[in-house]
Amino acid sequence: MPRTYGEGCVAAHALDLIGDRWALLIVRELMLGPKRFGAIRAGVPGIATNMLAQRLVDMEAAGLLMQEVLPPPASILAYRLTAAGEGLWPVIAALCQWGARQPGHDPRRFISPTGLMLSMRALADRGGAPLAAGFVMGDEAFEVRLGAGRYEVIRAARPLCGPVFRGEANGLAAVVYGRAGVADAVRAGLGQVEGDLGAAQAFVDRFRLGQ
Repeated sequence: MPRTYGEGCVAAHALDLIGDRWALLIVRELMLGPKRFGAIRAGVPGIATNMLAQRLVDMEAAGLLMQEVLPPPASILAYRLTAAGEGLWPVIAALCQWGARQPGHDPRRFISPTGLMLSMRALADRGGAPLAAGFVMGDEAFEVRLGAGRYEVIRAARPLCGPVFRGEANGLAAVVYGRAGVADAVRAGLGQVEGDLGAAQAFVDRFRLGQ
């Protein structure tokens, strides 16, 4: 990486690799699979195009991500995390858990679909019976399965499990984490639910901010 703290401390070495602004948010956007440049940019709208291009170059040089051509019919250039990049999940999870306990969080600000999925992965109650749900937010869709001590979230072209939540990420974040019940949140226009509302409520009851 072009900049360094110039210290032998391993924490400083880690920050040499991921401490630049935007780096961890780029990692976040790639944590659930490869994305093309435009999709990364959509998930991190605050970064300038030229800055994103430079960060991708720097992070590839640091061994955090790599370029690949997606298989047909896409056949387009995308970016994928390496094993070192994927190894940052515990760091992102810890940041989600710590941030949820701090005052000043403003959920009205932009939330990316992947950001919502990863916050749920970090904050979920994995106990109890297995449950599943789908999430569709614009061009991005996911399947989530949790329970019996496990949690799995995958990108899916069309979610086929449990109730399916549809809407924008900010609205669905309010459905999942808000104090209102799912039925009330749907009536308030925060999102839509396909399937049984009772099952949808049981699913969101496994998530709480500020744990």
